[in-house]
Amino acid sequence: MAGQHPVLETRGLTIRFGGHVAVDAVSCRFEPGTLTAIVGPNGAGKTTYFNLISGQLPASDGQVLLYGEDVTRDAAPVRTRKGMGRAFQLTNLFPNLTVLENVRLAVQARTGLGLNLASMWGSHVELVERAENCLARVALAERRHMLASALSHGDQRKLEVAILLALEPEIFMFDEPTAGMSVDEVPVILDLIHEIKAGKDKTILLVEHKMDVVRSLADRIIVLHQGQLVADGEPAKVIASPVVQEAYLGVSPAGSASG
Repeated sequence: MAGQHPVLETRGLTIRFGGHVAVDAVSCRFEPGTLTAIVGPNGAGKTTYFNLISGQLPASDGQVLLYGEDVTRDAAPVRTRKGMGRAFQLTNLFPNLTVLENVRLAVQARTGLGLNLASMWGSHVELVERAENCLARVALAERRHMLASALSHGDQRKLEVAILLALEPEIFMFDEPTAGMSVDEVPVILDLIHEIKAGKDKTILLVEHKMDVVRSLADRIIVLHQGQLVADGEPAKVIASPVVQEAYLGVSPAGSASG
């Protein structure tokens, strides 16, 4: 299906809010089996770029292509059905449903059973097992019957990742997946991303501020600054480049980090 086309591509992707250009003509290709980290200073446009790719925001100009198909005008749920999966920086859960019910709905959506909690769930044992497996992978199996609203912030982030796993996307989009997690919780998510990457058949996009996380996971880094793509390449080379040292790390080429 991919053929000569990349899995995902943006061409001149742009969004304006009044006179402010938040993402400015970003063109980028993403190939299967690769993990691309998207970095940049606060306000650089990273999450906005994610929102344009996943359909949460409409583009002012440019295109988003999935396997060469223009999906720029497709709504977010349509893009999800076509293989795009997104875990949000802020939790995006059903707070009054249990942990298992949240994942169960994602499993049902993936299998075409819809979002009806009253559906014949008991007769779909294999789907229950799939939901349980997703929870086990993020170390939430013991909390399956808790309300999502009762989880700690870190566990809510893990639940979002379980929901993303249940959707079985071709493209995994993680927006600061370890934000708000305790030191003990972080390895669960990082190990899972390593596991997804090791399969070499999924495309992973990761917005992350922690450079140690970026170094440990990324095959490639792209850098956004003031909405523009200013660097793209192998992690060590990009991190060492003057434009990144200045724009992202806040140092002059001859200076030292300011924070």
